[in-house]
Amino acid sequence: MNLKPYFTSNYLKLIAILAMTVDHGSDLLYPGFPAEPVPIFLHLIGRLTAPIMWFFVCEGYHYTKDVKKYILRLGIFAVISHFAYCFGFGISLNPFEGSIFNRTSVMYPLFIAVVVLYLEDHADRMKNWIRHLLQTVLIFSAFPADWSCIAVLAILGMYRERGNLECQMRKMIPWVFVYALVSYFFVSKTYAFVQVGVLMVYPILKMYNGARGNAAWMKWFFYAYYPLHLAVIGILRLMIYGDTNICL
Repeated sequence: MNLKPYFTSNYLKLIAILAMTVDHGSDLLYPGFPAEPVPIFLHLIGRLTAPIMWFFVCEGYHYTKDVKKYILRLGIFAVISHFAYCFGFGISLNPFEGSIFNRTSVMYPLFIAVVVLYLEDHADRMKNWIRHLLQTVLIFSAFPADWSCIAVLAILGMYRERGNLECQMRKMIPWVFVYALVSYFFVSKTYAFVQVGVLMVYPILKMYNGARGNAAWMKWFFYAYYPLHLAVIGILRLMIYGDTNICL
């Protein structure tokens, strides 16, 4: 039986916010991603956040009236979120110091994805090989970020299938599998397993009715909440553990 879609974008963004809070709260309560039932369950819930973000980057790029302002907004929040992310989890501000994984926030790949899409659609005067080289460099620049280049590649694939959720999922899932595979061999087997939680987003996105909702302030709250909640986590981290890295 098909259910009538009734989730506005505001409802979906609220789900992403709650899932993200559960996910990052689990990092605080169970640092180091232990292979235990409770943190695994909490992180499975947290897997809803990224694909909802990717979905709305596709929607935002499609509907924005000024793509340059959209890029600028994402870029500003990517910079702010880098400081918040590093403070929240006790990571060096230098993305080239320490591990090559999870050195900056997921906001950076979101920003890069929109820049790559913009180059694809608007760089008509640029030679193809130069544009493709620039896009490749930009995509690989997201490698040290949370969700790495996978976030960029998933968004690019999803945007090309915008309006067809089933096709968007088929574009996204192989990239998530690649992310899980890399995580399995180089990061954590538990972290790799948890990526299966991304599949739970399909029935939720299926309920999207295409409307924004009445709370216009939610757009800015969605952006602002990300660095703000990380700042709170950072303060709690210092109070509980001291100046310690609580990531993988």
